[in-house]
Amino acid sequence: MKESIMPRFSQLTPASAVGASRDLLGELVERHGTVGDMVATMAHSPAVLGGYLQLSKAMRRAKLDRKVSELVSIAVQTQQGCGMCLRSHIDAARSLGLSENEISRAQQSTSHDPSIAAMIQLGTRVYREPASITDAQVEELRGFGYSDREIADVVGVVALNVLTGAFNLVAGLTPGD
Repeated sequence: MKESIMPRFSQLTPASAVGASRDLLGELVERHGTVGDMVATMAHSPAVLGGYLQLSKAMRRAKLDRKVSELVSIAVQTQQGCGMCLRSHIDAARSLGLSENEISRAQQSTSHDPSIAAMIQLGTRVYREPASITDAQVEELRGFGYSDREIADVVGVVALNVLTGAFNLVAGLTPGD
């Protein structure tokens, strides 16, 4: 992981944000009472904040099992280097009952379960080199019983992780900020 840096952008509130960001933050605060550091910082760009919120909402309708999704996220964030995202996904994995061994294996882009390892490997390839994904790899996933929808959902999981991880790294958000 990268060394700790200071946040590069301020966190906005409904009172300090302008335009569409003020509206989005106001709605979020009204619904949830507060927003996290990343969302408050994303408000500098209404396009990024709105896109994040829409993709995040859409991915809640994913067919991919939540445990597999978190393991893919852990593998991607380990490679991307966003400590804040990695911590969040590890916490989510623990809350879903995944073992420390399974979390550790995901950080190494694998799993003890060959079907989950194949999905994690798909996710890391989507992250690093999507053009390298082969017909045989997709057929292997189908052979493990994954539907085309679940396979496609991995692309959404990776896209959401790239957005949040890259944003946090550029903004200088680190665990504990």
